[in-house]
Amino acid sequence: MRRSSKARTIKTLKIDGKDVAARQHETILELAQENDIFIPTLCHMEGLSEYGGCRLCLVEIKGSNKLQPACMTTAREGMEVVTNSEKLHEYRTMILDLLFSERNHICSVCVSNGNCDLQYLSLKLGMTHINVPYLNPSVPVDMSHDYFVMDHNRCILCQRCVRVCSEVEWASTKGVMGRGINTRIIHDLNGTWGDSDTCTSCGKCVNICPTGALFEKGKSAGEMEKRRDWLPYLKLMHED
Repeated sequence: MRRSSKARTIKTLKIDGKDVAARQHETILELAQENDIFIPTLCHMEGLSEYGGCRLCLVEIKGSNKLQPACMTTAREGMEVVTNSEKLHEYRTMILDLLFSERNHICSVCVSNGNCDLQYLSLKLGMTHINVPYLNPSVPVDMSHDYFVMDHNRCILCQRCVRVCSEVEWASTKGVMGRGINTRIIHDLNGTWGDSDTCTSCGKCVNICPTGALFEKGKSAGEMEKRRDWLPYLKLMHED
């Protein structure tokens, strides 16, 4: 009997010793999430293109001497993936160390305290302190918008806001400027957010920000819970 094309696209592999089946073009991260296998990530967001910038989702693949980003690596037949090891834990906590040290993340006074992906992952991975010196940079807070605030002290440059503004809202208000420690999220031609001619004030960027870098004016920490379940549906509507 001739096999259907659909059957030929199913791939079988192992993640942490568990047999799993992947669809054509499915990434390791997507497959892990479908099978309730935890892989940390900060830049990934369902409904947006992959960026692969945070490097928290790196995994070990048998036969490769390099760690691979789960969000950018397509599942292959016979692949054996390790998502949780001492090596990966050390690498991920080192990345979180650097993220905390590069800007001014003070959870106790942050508007997103309790609703922050960076805070959640640091607790999930058992971090109790930072192992590198704080840089304590002097970075601005843009309060020029009528409804929202951009606090660069808490930005981790995941570029979720840039992608949702371009790919879902189609406004392309946000961009990235600078290099290294001087990299910043900008609005239009590096003007203030309030002076932007392209911003629609939709608030999508605020809802998908993983930290307290983007937040609504006048809201307390308890009110900053973010809803993101709408994003994949909006993306599909645009594509249709």
